[in-house]
Amino acid sequence: MPFLDDHAQEACGVVGVYAPGEDVARAAFFGLYALQHRGQESVGIATADGERIRSHTAMGLVAQTFNEDDLARLTGHIAIGHTRYSTTGSSYLDNAQPILSEGPVTELALAHNGNVVNAVELKEELVGWGCDFTTSSDSEVVAHLLSHAPIQAWGDRIAYAMRRLQGAYSLVLMTKDVLLGIRDPLGVRPLCIGKLDGGWVIASESCALDHIGATYVREVRPGEAVMVDGTGLRTIYQREAEQRASCIFEHIYFARPDSVIDGRLVYNSRMSMGAELAREFPVDADMVIGVPDSATAAAVGYSRESGIPYGEGLVKNRYVGRTFILPDQRLRDLGVRTKLNALPDLIAGKRLVVVEDSIVRGTTSTPVVNLLRNGGAAEVHMRVCAPPIMHPCHLGVDFPTRRELIAANKTVEEICKVIGADTLAFLSHEGLLRSVGVPKNEMCMGCFTGMHPIPVQLEMDKLALES
Repeated sequence: MPFLDDHAQEACGVVGVYAPGEDVARAAFFGLYALQHRGQESVGIATADGERIRSHTAMGLVAQTFNEDDLARLTGHIAIGHTRYSTTGSSYLDNAQPILSEGPVTELALAHNGNVVNAVELKEELVGWGCDFTTSSDSEVVAHLLSHAPIQAWGDRIAYAMRRLQGAYSLVLMTKDVLLGIRDPLGVRPLCIGKLDGGWVIASESCALDHIGATYVREVRPGEAVMVDGTGLRTIYQREAEQRASCIFEHIYFARPDSVIDGRLVYNSRMSMGAELAREFPVDADMVIGVPDSATAAAVGYSRESGIPYGEGLVKNRYVGRTFILPDQRLRDLGVRTKLNALPDLIAGKRLVVVEDSIVRGTTSTPVVNLLRNGGAAEVHMRVCAPPIMHPCHLGVDFPTRRELIAANKTVEEICKVIGADTLAFLSHEGLLRSVGVPKNEMCMGCFTGMHPIPVQLEMDKLALES
């Protein structure tokens, strides 16, 4: 239901644990629980004990799909987990991860965050090698490429795969004996390393480390592959890339505010975005509010920089999960109230600055403005932490086609009229880069500029992968 969420949707969250003597399945479960914001369609955990790999996958949220009996069956000293939002491959159980793949000499389980843009071409080649495909996802292409690589040593095997793969891939994978973490040479999707007593954790975000008691060590470097076995953690391959292209939306929306991305606490980046908005687009107002939760830190930053008091004008229902029961027309007309509600006593008669993280289709912004108007707001001035989104993403973000992107088809003034705000302003490219503190040549901003870090194939190739 688009009126409930007009945000960009991310691909996945991954976690890997190597901890002899520990309940690694339980540790992976709580790591995924911390990463649930990255995907809500399916979840899975696989474990290894040196002799065999066991796995359990299901559709739905982490807390809904695993029970004590499931975890008890997942024995071993290595575990990997995955929570999915599909960008390539349909949303059904066969596409749930981790994906198992057995090559001539190697059996592995793999969890993938990202999008491989040459997956169709590679799939055709792998079919010629005799690989059987049971899913429609690009992740199975990655798994088979690694398990069937014509080289045995893992460092050489990964080097071979990196030469063939184009796109975004942050991976955790395991054999019966070892855990590996791999990040593509562009570093599009995040991946970090944490230390446990007697073990190691590799995860999409540092917040997952915190939830299972691991100490943050560092990020996996772009183009790096690390291996964990009985001797500890070590780098087994490092490919030097000519460029880096971390996804800017990790800072804007995807990552939790308590995670460290590109060496910077996300909460601080979002506060800086709000401060930049206040400097670039000031307005006379009585209160600054954020659209919860992702824009809250930015609203605080706008308030501090502008001197306009911060307040909570919107309350989020934090118990709204995904539902497959469609509302009737009366409930559909209520729209965003399912997720948000206004506080009339606090906003009545006030001129509001409303800070939002992004506008994709514009289908959420209109109901939000209407909520505030109906709550008595005298003026609504929308300020957006992201520049106008003009282009689809091909590296793992489920942006619509250009036809559906409101900023690709309307001017800022026209969007302002559509959503019903008094004024509307988007953060500039330069202001966004200043906020995250990362050089322009190290960030992917293709959704704003159309300049993607690698050539991308046509959208039809994604459809061919599902055939």
